[in-house]
Amino acid sequence: MAMQNSDGLEPIIAALATMQATVERSQKSQAHEYLEKFQKSPEAWTKTHTILSSPTTIAEAKLFAATTLKGKIIYDLDQLPRESLPSLRDSIIALLVSFREGPRPVRTQLCVCLANLAIQMLEWKDVLGQVGSTLGSSAGDCILEFLKVLPEEVTEGRKIHLSEEDLTARTKELLEDNATQVLGLLDHYSRSSAAAASNPQLFECISSWLREIPAADVVNSSLFDAIINALSNDAAFDAAVDCICTILRDTREVDEYIEVIQIIYPRILSLRPKIAELAGSGDFDAYKGITRIFAEAGEAWVVMIARLPAEFRGLVESILECCGRDQDRDAIALTFLFWYEMKQILTLEKYKQARIQHADVFGKLVDVMIKHLEYPTPDDGDDTDLFDGDREQEERFREFRHQMGDVLKDCCEVITVTECLGKAFNLIQRWVSTYGSQATSTSVPHWQELEAPLFSMRAMGGMVSPEESVVLRQIIPLIVQIPDHERLRFQAIMALGRYTDWTAQHPEFLQPQLQFVIAGFSHNSKEVVRAAALAFKFFGTDCRKLLEGSVTELHAFYESVLDNLPLDSQEEITEGVACIISVQTPDKVYDTFKLYSDPIIKRMMSCANEARTAQDDGPRGAVAGYIQLLTVFVQNIQPYVPPQEENPAVKYCQEILPVLSTIAENFTSCTPILERVCRCWRYMVLSYRTAILPLLPKLAQQLASGFENSRQGCFLWATDSVLREFAIGADYVDPSTSQAIYNFFEQQALAFLKIMNDLPAEDLPDVIEDFFRLLIDAVIYYHQQLLLSPVCQHILAASISALTLQQDPPLIATLHFLRDLLSYGTDHPNSSNFDRSESGQAPPNPPELQQAVKQMVVSQGEPLVQRVMTGMMFSFPRDCIQDASGVLLSLFEILPQQSAVWVKSTIGMLPSGNIRGGEADRLMNAVGVRVGAGDLRKVRVLLQDFTTSYRRRNVAPREGLGRLEATRFRFSG
Repeated sequence: MAMQNSDGLEPIIAALATMQATVERSQKSQAHEYLEKFQKSPEAWTKTHTILSSPTTIAEAKLFAATTLKGKIIYDLDQLPRESLPSLRDSIIALLVSFREGPRPVRTQLCVCLANLAIQMLEWKDVLGQVGSTLGSSAGDCILEFLKVLPEEVTEGRKIHLSEEDLTARTKELLEDNATQVLGLLDHYSRSSAAAASNPQLFECISSWLREIPAADVVNSSLFDAIINALSNDAAFDAAVDCICTILRDTREVDEYIEVIQIIYPRILSLRPKIAELAGSGDFDAYKGITRIFAEAGEAWVVMIARLPAEFRGLVESILECCGRDQDRDAIALTFLFWYEMKQILTLEKYKQARIQHADVFGKLVDVMIKHLEYPTPDDGDDTDLFDGDREQEERFREFRHQMGDVLKDCCEVITVTECLGKAFNLIQRWVSTYGSQATSTSVPHWQELEAPLFSMRAMGGMVSPEESVVLRQIIPLIVQIPDHERLRFQAIMALGRYTDWTAQHPEFLQPQLQFVIAGFSHNSKEVVRAAALAFKFFGTDCRKLLEGSVTELHAFYESVLDNLPLDSQEEITEGVACIISVQTPDKVYDTFKLYSDPIIKRMMSCANEARTAQDDGPRGAVAGYIQLLTVFVQNIQPYVPPQEENPAVKYCQEILPVLSTIAENFTSCTPILERVCRCWRYMVLSYRTAILPLLPKLAQQLASGFENSRQGCFLWATDSVLREFAIGADYVDPSTSQAIYNFFEQQALAFLKIMNDLPAEDLPDVIEDFFRLLIDAVIYYHQQLLLSPVCQHILAASISALTLQQDPPLIATLHFLRDLLSYGTDHPNSSNFDRSESGQAPPNPPELQQAVKQMVVSQGEPLVQRVMTGMMFSFPRDCIQDASGVLLSLFEILPQQSAVWVKSTIGMLPSGNIRGGEADRLMNAVGVRVGAGDLRKVRVLLQDFTTSYRRRNVAPREGLGRLEATRFRFSG
């Protein structure tokens, strides 16, 4: 195309074509990089206009050009001389004239361009008047679109490079001062013709300006009639719904808007016939729209409903009707927040009368919800595929059922759990009397009508008090006799698992339930077996005292089913029996712990021997799984033993420690096994605390050698638990033990520094994360030793090197460590609770610690500032920016003048051409003023705004960052 060649557009068009084409990922990456650079270049100003003005350029290119122009105006307007802005404005308006009929995406972007230019062009005073007169009356949609985007863009004004004062003043000029004029303009337009009164863009514009125009002014104008009438117009329906909902949200302050509500409420209530009309029409989107209106009204006026229950009952009944008629269950979720808000306010004592008056509504709501819980009935009678193969729809339905379960919980709080359970019981009883005799081992008629109330029981389980004495006594004997249908058995077992708290208080009901659950382990359905394992865990947890005498008999059952279960279920059933073991008398704990765990050890060792020569990961996965089961026992078996006596659980841990050590030594390259071993060791420390002291020397040796040999971060994770539990000042820990633990920590730190010396940071993200999380606790609990140790200088250097990473977890851990470390250079360090006095006051920070941190900052502050600011400008993920700016704030708190010098030096190292003229000087002058005034938090804001703006405008050069490029960490200690 000659035009493209002459204007240099051909590479742009080609890159856009590549992005749309089916080509190699590398080609798309190159095209994306080219387009990104073009968007930030000065030449984009002219080339976007050329593309938009060309009659031969494809639509995709025009949209790209309009989007690019928008970005230039928002972020790069200072690339243009100030005196050229009027011509830029005129050219955009001219483009709007040419695109007034569409395509709409391009027109929308141009409206956004003009709105953002209007915000920044402070000298342009008559914005609405000039745009309206230039576009003319024939461009009604175009003017409406500009009016719509203007408040949206002003509201998002933080993207604009204006001071807070200028932005506030400009907001007043563009919005507040024009609100009355815009309202009159829209009112006049709506009355100009029938087409105008039903134009969707009119309602979109009203919604946007409701940020500035009071809802009362719209309601008291003819616009409100137009909005209500538009609900009968298919094209305008969605926009009108949005507009009404925006108005409703504005009336949430009911005392302020009481007169407006009195006008709106009858109009909203007059829409109630539309519920039945739209439910029968099959227009599901429209039905969702009308449901949304009623739900939004309910949410906005929930206080009025509680104050005036009789007057607003019609609204509540309308929302209930929306729920009841929603056969496809697409709209009902829109009401869930309303029912929650209603529950919240009706359960207040002051609104007790309103709760009584709405009790029947919530009773009907329970019936509606349970009905909606029913699985669909297939036309062909095939119960194996209820959703015609649509797994996504099935998953959505399952998630939806749990949301409805939350509504049932709300109902329990309003009308009591006994009444809600009674409704489920009545449905179960009705099914039994109607269909129970027809059920066989192969066929259960209308099982959906039984499964739904069972699910509702499961959902409401958490609301039931252990003292409930009316319904559960009748319903549980029914549940344990339900037919053997997969979904029914699954739901029944899951339901029983939710009432184990109640069963613990009613032991006469335990055995039938437990036998029913245990029978589930023999079921053909994997889902039923999983449910049985989960329910058994709850029975073991909550009924452990009742099952204390059955621990030996349960061992045979445990051994018989364990190997047939998936890993998650193995953990659940293990937790159940572990809880039962935990209530044995101390003299029995060791024997029962050993009884259950020794067979697991044998299985583990057998799989370990097999794994050493196996080609696949199966045996290694099995080893990891068995170690996890041992960990479950350790987590849950925590007998109380006086400090001077031997802990029987620790006695057994002494036996398995060598076994786990052998596993760790033989699988140094298998991360899953090492992680499970370290997790088990960690919980030995957390569960038995100081009682683990006899194992501590051997455990510390294994953690140290394991980390050195495997270079896996999990050993540092386990080390952290030792560090915290035996910290200086901890109960029953003598100072010599704490000092030995600190020495052990330094050994781990030195090993880490050697690894960092051998490998680049990008090869060690997980290890770096675990190390700096360990360091966070070391700084808090052992700051006196760590900050005065020579190793701390090397750790700080390693943290600076770690800031070259781009993954969230290691960066966040490193930045948190730096903030904690640097806090000890100030008067308000992040100290541990052990340091606090009885009054809760933290002790003063010793001068020697402050001086030690200051010396480290003096020696390494400049590279630290470089790495932090480079990360903020180029590489840090969004979630790391706040912590990074917090590090800069800490540096300014310690050495404000010197930190300002380092910031200036860092900015001076940025690639040439990336800083606007005078931008660096303006920043440093502002920093100097804030430093002089002692307002260091404003310094943090200035630096964060600068780096954010720089990042939006620039990409990291492919050839590298030059003088800001990071150097490798080196350690020769």
